[in-house]
Amino acid sequence: MSARIRINRFLSTAGLGSRRKCEELIRKGVVYVNGERAEDLSLRIDPETDLVLVDGRRVIRNQKTVLLVLNKPTGVLSTVTDSFKRKTVIDLARENGFMERLFPVGRLDLNTSGILILTNDGSLAYKLTHPRFKIEKKYVVEVEGRISDEIVSNIASGIVKGDLVTQPCKIKVVKRKSESIELEVKLKEGRKRQIRRMFGLFEHKVLKLHRSAFGGLEFKDLTIGEIRLLTPAEEHRLRQLARLA
Repeated sequence: MSARIRINRFLSTAGLGSRRKCEELIRKGVVYVNGERAEDLSLRIDPETDLVLVDGRRVIRNQKTVLLVLNKPTGVLSTVTDSFKRKTVIDLARENGFMERLFPVGRLDLNTSGILILTNDGSLAYKLTHPRFKIEKKYVVEVEGRISDEIVSNIASGIVKGDLVTQPCKIKVVKRKSESIELEVKLKEGRKRQIRRMFGLFEHKVLKLHRSAFGGLEFKDLTIGEIRLLTPAEEHRLRQLARLA
């Protein structure tokens, strides 16, 4: 008999998401252990002998950790599945031969391209997205109109207005054009549509948004749509940032 582990840890290492997300599955009543609904979040199971089902499907713990990096195109969803059958980042992984149960680390919205990590390591994914670990993400942003240095400074200093509250960030002007401006933005948080909302607050529309780096890693070898395994050095870097190395 193998060592017993908590049910949320088992589900997370099987690639169903962070431990917190797996606890939500238990609360929803879709997790069964040996034919009985799992209701106790502290329940411990034997991964080798107990039969665990989620939504009627057997869950088998992954023995191999997979870490991928994708240069996501626009028009592709950063979700595992889509009820409208639109293409997802998992579809791209499958098309490239990665058949493990994967999920994206955080999200890039439909019209945003760039670097996205995919994995089946729930603990790592949780820490890479948790605000406490302050993982830096770098973006290249093209914004409509002429933006003053004052607006750039205001956004960089952090915003507190209505339901939009952001931490200070780094912004650098890359190129001023006749009808737009290209900027480099570095964030250590990841609120939903944060960059678009920050500039929208000053009535400037984001025309293009691309994440060019994650955790200091730029993956310059990847063109849009390409996906590959992380190198050992890249994986070690992310585990260091998540304090798992």
